[in-house]
Amino acid sequence: MAKGFLPRHSRYDYSPITERKDYSFPGGKRLAFCITTNIECFAFGAGLGHDNAKSGEPQTQRNYSWRDYGNRVGIWRLFDLADELKLPLAHNTNSLLYDYAPQIFTRIRSRGDEIVAHGRTNSENLRGMWEPDEERLIREVTETFATNEKKRPTGWMGAGAYETSVTPDLLKEAGYTYFMDWPCDDQPIWMRTRTGPILSVPYPVEVNDSPMIVHRKHSGREFCDMIVDQFEEMMDQCERHPLVCNISIHPYVFGQPFRLRPLRAALKHCLAHRSRERVWWTRPGDIADFCLTLAPGIVPGS
Repeated sequence: MAKGFLPRHSRYDYSPITERKDYSFPGGKRLAFCITTNIECFAFGAGLGHDNAKSGEPQTQRNYSWRDYGNRVGIWRLFDLADELKLPLAHNTNSLLYDYAPQIFTRIRSRGDEIVAHGRTNSENLRGMWEPDEERLIREVTETFATNEKKRPTGWMGAGAYETSVTPDLLKEAGYTYFMDWPCDDQPIWMRTRTGPILSVPYPVEVNDSPMIVHRKHSGREFCDMIVDQFEEMMDQCERHPLVCNISIHPYVFGQPFRLRPLRAALKHCLAHRSRERVWWTRPGDIADFCLTLAPGIVPGS
């Protein structure tokens, strides 16, 4: 087969984890553990959005209100759970949520959590956008967060993790330090853009309640078993390589009482681990800030 037969991207080079330089997170920690929620708002009866019964259903009052449960009830239960367990959170957040549920941002600020820009609404995504339109959308989202929070977000997670061919370039040009759209690694890596590198922080498509429960129909307990198994295996693996264990939670999924109970148990299991002092309980932005302090050649792509 001729070299170059397969279409490829130029964002990063292949780098096996076994050949990388070792480092530790602050305080000698080996595993960076994050919980990232997804706080989303949707158009009523239009656009995109999950259905809890089956894929491909039209947008109705039923699936709209099921998702809105996350903003009205679910996220508040997750806030309380994080307070109970003294865990930091990051939140992939739609910018149009300011118009709908400003109280959520008050609680985020009071907790000192991180806001990760997550587009305007999950009723749309970036697929098929022309570059000028995408640039305007990213600028609008960024300015909305900057105006309301008095600081610009440093991280981006695309709605649905969708991109165009120029999204990393536009994010770098808009001033973002990191993004989480490429689930290619268990370590942060630097990716190329046309104006310099941007950091990719690990974010899961597997240990993510939306695909696992909504699409693959796993139970809440099965998903929480995944959290425990992911954590336990990474605790073993991180002795050889520093790793990121990022857990993705949607309030309309795990804010339901019957799922909240096994989630509490799973997180308590992680917090009680015999080697818990080796864990950095943190947020994606903190991981990105730490990577900026490392010498060139440590983080892949640098």
